Amino acid sequence: MSKASPSSSLPVPPAPALLECVHTSLLTWYAAERRDLPWRTTSDPYAILVSEIMLQQTQVDRVLPKYQQFLEVFPTLKTLAEASTAEVIAVWVPLGYNMRAVRLQSIAHQVISEHAGRIPDTIEELLTLKGVGRYTAGAIACFAYYKQVATVDTNIRRVLHRIFLGLEHPEPRANDVQMLILAEQALPPGSAYDWNQALMDMGATICTSNSPQCDRCPLQTSCQAYAEMGQYSLFPSGAILRRLRKVAEKKSAYKAQPFTSSNRYFRGRIVDLLRTLPAGQLMVLEELGPKIKTDFSKEELPWLQDIIARLVKDGLLEVTEDGVRLPWQKIT
Repeated sequence: MSKASPSSSLPVPPAPALLECVHTSLLTWYAAERRDLPWRTTSDPYAILVSEIMLQQTQVDRVLPKYQQFLEVFPTLKTLAEASTAEVIAVWVPLGYNMRAVRLQSIAHQVISEHAGRIPDTIEELLTLKGVGRYTAGAIACFAYYKQVATVDTNIRRVLHRIFLGLEHPEPRANDVQMLILAEQALPPGSAYDWNQALMDMGATICTSNSPQCDRCPLQTSCQAYAEMGQYSLFPSGAILRRLRKVAEKKSAYKAQPFTSSNRYFRGRIVDLLRTLPAGQLMVLEELGPKIKTDFSKEELPWLQDIIARLVKDGLLEVTEDGVRLPWQKIT
């Protein structure tokens, strides 16, 4: 098995015999077990773009109904661009991370103004769209235009790492650049679409982060992580991964800020609270603060005002002399 450390400039390409075995096993499994997802029945670049933006930080089950609804209201890039931001966000709710809706509409404006309304088909051009990163660019190029390109999301990263490099804990053995290189090395000729979809399905259903079902995995005999877990137990399981992860967390001196103490958390709380107001009703900051933070004090008012200002800048909030409200609350 080949391994690469974060200090390596390039990962060692997997052996051809190993690649052939992994390709055959995974693609055969995918042909029989692939998930029935609506964005897999279209090659419309706009629909693919919508699905990819929605799937960022959101589970498939939550995206499915909203994806269909969003495309019914905004069936084309043009209809999305011509809508008001408030209308777009109103349809997006309650997916969360509403800034994604703003970013999606911004991409629509840019495509119309700079690309004559046609979403680009190359990674290089796609990366010029504000808010489109390497994964999304690769997904659009592959899934909409059937380009033979690799792309790496959370599931793909985990599956490729475990197969070819081993366990990702106590620390990953490849950084982002190296993982993309590995993904390109592992790409089967002429099968990029099925391969990338298969990796995502494998990571979402079997090779999960905390509880991999190794006993059901078609890649068991080829997987470096499975072999490594066998050193800890005769029956590799998620318990081993969780134990290794806890060891890594204890060794780390850095303690991340709890999400419930983050500004992102309180942004979401503000939007969720204001959504419960009747259309046209506003809420003053002095009343808003204690409702989103039980120990809120007057000294924290500048902090709350800063969050409000950022929400206004993002088009997610409206401020008047009488208080704050969501822009789409005026829509009836």
